[in-house]
Amino acid sequence: MLLKELTKKSLSVFIIRIIGVFVLFIFTLFITNFFTAENVGRYDFVRSTLMIAGGIALMGTNQSIIYYSGLLKARNSMGSIRKIYFKMFKIISAISILILLLFVFISGANEKFINSIFNKPDAFSLIFKAFVSLLFFTSTMLNIDTIRAIQKTMISELYRNILRYIPVFLGAIVLFFLEKQDLIVDIYLFGFFILSFLSTAQVLYEFKKDYSSKNNTISFSTNQILSVSAPMAISAMAYFIMQSIDVIILAIYEGFDEVAYYSVAVKLATLTALALLSVNIVVAPKIAEIYENNKMKEMQKIIKNSTRIIFIISLSTLILLCVFSGPILELFGPKYLVANQALLILLFAQFFNSISGPGAIYLNMTKRQSTLNKILFSGLIINVILNFYLIPDFGINGAAMATFISLIFWNILIIIYVYWKDKIKVFLN
Repeated sequence: MLLKELTKKSLSVFIIRIIGVFVLFIFTLFITNFFTAENVGRYDFVRSTLMIAGGIALMGTNQSIIYYSGLLKARNSMGSIRKIYFKMFKIISAISILILLLFVFISGANEKFINSIFNKPDAFSLIFKAFVSLLFFTSTMLNIDTIRAIQKTMISELYRNILRYIPVFLGAIVLFFLEKQDLIVDIYLFGFFILSFLSTAQVLYEFKKDYSSKNNTISFSTNQILSVSAPMAISAMAYFIMQSIDVIILAIYEGFDEVAYYSVAVKLATLTALALLSVNIVVAPKIAEIYENNKMKEMQKIIKNSTRIIFIISLSTLILLCVFSGPILELFGPKYLVANQALLILLFAQFFNSISGPGAIYLNMTKRQSTLNKILFSGLIINVILNFYLIPDFGINGAAMATFISLIFWNILIIIYVYWKDKIKVFLN
């Protein structure tokens, strides 16, 4: 993939993500200014719970379908993607329902115990609602990446970064005028029912239009799909947990208002990694295709071009957010200024994550899931230990520092491993 082509495709994705960030920014401004910090914190707690449970229930299918896309394209058999998708849908449906049933069976009679762990009277209720909505969340995530896998990247990004926030945004506005702000969690979860229906219809439409019969020659059994997806599931779970566990642990030691302040800082810091995410969307199937054809010189070229694009955009974002961190936080309300230090820590963490390049994607797309799993889980263990150690004494700053250390740790391990094994430089070069 030439620099010009990569830049064009990455910028297209980046623009949609910027629009999505703008929508999310306006939504966050709205709820932080017109909803109590406690209600915002409940929303972020449920969102984090759903991400962790979703990482488990997806079983890596949303990652492996990208791998299969590259593999099938290299073998000129893209029509087979339909059968793979339907088998994956059955897998995530079964696991999502099983998680809900297990939670009800194990915790149903211990509601007070669950509430006491988090020191919140409604913790059990919030977790239960998240699990009830789990199937709609996982099907939405699988659908979005399936649309991406069949090379409808812009449509996929439209769902991922814009349409994803519309139901909860519109719902929050209605709740404000009805003075029913405490229903924000319910509106957020109901949004995934709508998104699941729309994205499933989109997938079926794309299949009927372009993949009804062409090149449908390769068949993969459920066991074969799981053999590829399961290792990816482990890395995906580790990544989802690493993204969300700080919020969960923070909720144990602090109130929902602190969760709200920290979550705003996390959302803002993630802007620094926007370029990395945009480029990864474009290069992931290409890496799988290039690796399948054993063109390693081309691999180094595409990764080199990727890291340079990521660096230019990420550095600009970092400088902008560092300089104006205080005024930006104040937009969400004066109380949110307490998260300024945490924001700065998270910004530099995400910047290092970005300039480390598409290392994790490279390992996932080159059949090194086992190695990636070990690296991410070691980072996760460090993250969890540091969160439990630092949050009681330093609150949201402790959570930010735990994220900073763990992100740097596992990114350095990936950089070293990829260069050691394949002589591929994923770090800025």
